[in-house]
Amino acid sequence: MLDSVVAAFHEGHSAETIRQQYPAASLEEIYGAIAYYLAHSAEVDDYLDRQEDVWSQRRAASDQHDNTLVERLRISTEPSQSAFRRAIRATERRRRGTSAQ
Repeated sequence: MLDSVVAAFHEGHSAETIRQQYPAASLEEIYGAIAYYLAHSAEVDDYLDRQEDVWSQRRAASDQHDNTLVERLRISTEPSQSAFRRAIRATERRRRGTSAQ
């Protein structure tokens, strides 16, 4: 929650507006998070930077995985059956670890 509150605070939102965006948090918790951030901004900024690095690494790792479902969804929008067959063959080759046609 801290990262969401800090982001909204940086965008100029008031505690009341942030509370409306996150109804699970009380107004006291929102003010507390803002007060904590103001008292420890360097530490919180370092923490948020580390969190962004973690998410960037996870996104990169996810992009490297075999996205067969995504490929099939893309193919399903193509009208050509031959394109579908080519993609299926390419997926099968990747699974086998070859690049032969």
